[in-house]
Amino acid sequence: MDLEFGRALRSPKRDSWKTTLLLAYQSLGVVYGDLSISPLYVYSSTFAEDIQHSDTNEEIFGVLSFVFWTLTLIPLIKYVSVVLRADDNGEGGTFALYSLICRHANVSLLPNRQIADEELSTYKLECPPEITDKSRIKVWLEKHRKLRVALLIMVMIGTCMVIGDGVLTPAISVFSAVSGLEFSLSKDHHEYAVIPITCVILAFLFALQHYGTHRVGFLFAPIVLAWLFCMSALGLYNIIHWNPHIYKALNPSHMFKFLKKTRKYGWMSLGGILLCMTGSEAMFADLGHFSYSAIQLAFTCLVYPALILAYMGQAAYLSRHHDFYSGSKVGFYIAVPDKIRWPVLILAILASVVGSQAIISGTFSIINQSQSLSCFPRVKVVHTSEKIHGQIYIPEINWLLMILCIAVTVGFRDTKHMGNASGLAVITVMLVTTFLTSLVIVLCWHRPPLLALAFLLFFGSIEALYFSASLIKFLEGAWLPILLALILMAVMLIWHYTTIKKYEFDLHNKVTLEWLLALGDKLGMVRVPGIGLVYTDLTSGVPANFSRFVTNLPAFHQVLVFVCVKSVPVPYVFPAERYLIGRVGPPGHRSYRCIVRYGYRDVHQDVDSFETELVETLATFIKLDASYRCSEASEREQEQELEPGERERRLTVIASHPLRHRASYDLQDSMQHSAASTVEMRATATAASADDDDDRRSPGRAEISSAAAGAKQVRFFIDSHVASPEFAENKQVAEELEALAAARECGTAFILGHSHVQCKPGSSVLKRLAVDVGYNFLRRNCRGPDVALRVPPASLLEVGMVYVL
Repeated sequence: MDLEFGRALRSPKRDSWKTTLLLAYQSLGVVYGDLSISPLYVYSSTFAEDIQHSDTNEEIFGVLSFVFWTLTLIPLIKYVSVVLRADDNGEGGTFALYSLICRHANVSLLPNRQIADEELSTYKLECPPEITDKSRIKVWLEKHRKLRVALLIMVMIGTCMVIGDGVLTPAISVFSAVSGLEFSLSKDHHEYAVIPITCVILAFLFALQHYGTHRVGFLFAPIVLAWLFCMSALGLYNIIHWNPHIYKALNPSHMFKFLKKTRKYGWMSLGGILLCMTGSEAMFADLGHFSYSAIQLAFTCLVYPALILAYMGQAAYLSRHHDFYSGSKVGFYIAVPDKIRWPVLILAILASVVGSQAIISGTFSIINQSQSLSCFPRVKVVHTSEKIHGQIYIPEINWLLMILCIAVTVGFRDTKHMGNASGLAVITVMLVTTFLTSLVIVLCWHRPPLLALAFLLFFGSIEALYFSASLIKFLEGAWLPILLALILMAVMLIWHYTTIKKYEFDLHNKVTLEWLLALGDKLGMVRVPGIGLVYTDLTSGVPANFSRFVTNLPAFHQVLVFVCVKSVPVPYVFPAERYLIGRVGPPGHRSYRCIVRYGYRDVHQDVDSFETELVETLATFIKLDASYRCSEASEREQEQELEPGERERRLTVIASHPLRHRASYDLQDSMQHSAASTVEMRATATAASADDDDDRRSPGRAEISSAAAGAKQVRFFIDSHVASPEFAENKQVAEELEALAAARECGTAFILGHSHVQCKPGSSVLKRLAVDVGYNFLRRNCRGPDVALRVPPASLLEVGMVYVL
């Protein structure tokens, strides 16, 4: 079973304690790998240069107090107690927060929104919109486009920093684990061993991404569990053996004494202390894999105590040892007894690989989500597991991450610069999460704005303090995540801006349905056998690329389907609600519109299953449409009086799985720059599935299938009363189904636009650089829409289109 989709389908009933314990155990390897290895480099990064470990122990006691209260306030209170509750149908992460806000306030910049999307089962609101009072914040966000753009930019900044963390965390984790060799090798051998071994491990880690983690994933949780027990045991040993009174350092007064003594340098050292929070965001980002109670249980009962014992144990050892030649030795391995140093080293390397794997998978996931919001260029997404579609692999991103990780390792060569870079990326993501959560408190939970302001000021001030300490080290490594973020932000903004402008161009240049219907008489249009799938971003009207195609080549397929693949601001769309089907023109024209809706964590279907489902869905729509018109004679008369443009906008939800209710909706298309139009949805999937079951049982049904050798097969059934001669209209339905089956047997052609974008004369220099240079460079060097839509090259037909923006 698909674990992620299973979470979406899971009933609202609370999990049993056995299930919660199992999920808590499994979460160790996925969620807490990064957080659990932070003791490897926190102290070494903190004492690198800014402060020195003195005989008074004020520095080490102050650092321990900072670490304890930071872990208590941010991961334990902020994330576990508050942020984890801001889930989107069980999903977490930056896009989950943005999705929640977009559903409760009209702040989304996606162009092809429809009110029909609000009828999705996963499009749930905390309170019905008719009884919800609009807050001032909501009114301001909806009124001012600049605020909505700023909100999207903030989400992009968080996304860029997550990707930057995907570069820095594997490097610092593996390097810190391997650096334990300095206590077992001579200085000359150590200098020439750590960097090559780290690079080999990183290359091996990224090379394995193609095979997925499901084959070795069962080892992740035991490795992290063993590592947590190892740290706890070492911590207890050092506390008991060296300083049993180390618990007194947890008093917050030691933080003030530390800052009073170290002043500016103590403030700068906070950039190393914040690394103890590295991986906290994973608790929220990976919420969809597990459950709130499981993640809460694992952190509060195991991870948090183990981390506190580990840091206290290191501080206890350091409080009795001060004879270090350099701050770099004030680290994890110095407190490990010589007899067990090698086993701990091996276990630390394994734990660092597990922690790195988690952030790499998270990077793939967030890039895939960015793609669904048209905020990232198209890349190839490979699903490495048939059962767990959350395990994805993006070849281009994988090799780019590997090159950057190795470059960071070779270039920085120490935990100080790596820690400064990683710390800035981590704290920036946390700041973005804090701000978005405060908006969720007001807009989604409908709590008083003062409560949201208190949350923002309390946690935001703590994170702002750490952010300032990281930013001050710009020249000492913090420049790297900023540089990566600027490059990624430029790419994402250019791609998103140009995509929106292309959609507005298509919307302005679309042709009317009347033009399509009258085209046959003007040009002597020829209908060729087969099914033609015309891909477009428009949810109504005939796209300009198709009009360009038929005016130059006056022929199109016997069955024509305008397909719009769109993303909606929900994590998942149930298969029963994925397809919206409608007619384009009268039944005899054999033209349809199909809107395929996906959530930001949905897996797009492969082309074979999509073709099969599409044909079956069209057949179901034809039968449902016929039965509806036969049972509602008065409405049928109204149908005949509809204008062609109005008939086109009548859409029906066709389900591949049963829906539990039948509904009729009058919906309006709420796209920008388009006139409001009425949409009628008749969600009758239960009847459809029942009809299909009856079709298989009834001997009076006739089967249509394509049985030609080598042809793809499709089969559906025609009711005997539909084919009976006394119902002329039902006979037309039978003919329409036969035509659909015959067209499917002849094959399917995918008609896509091959676009070239250029700025209109008089555009600014910045716009020319962004569109003419930036976007066209990305378009030429990234995957085309045929790869993203998984279109077979033999069936692809591209139509050239010039966009003048």
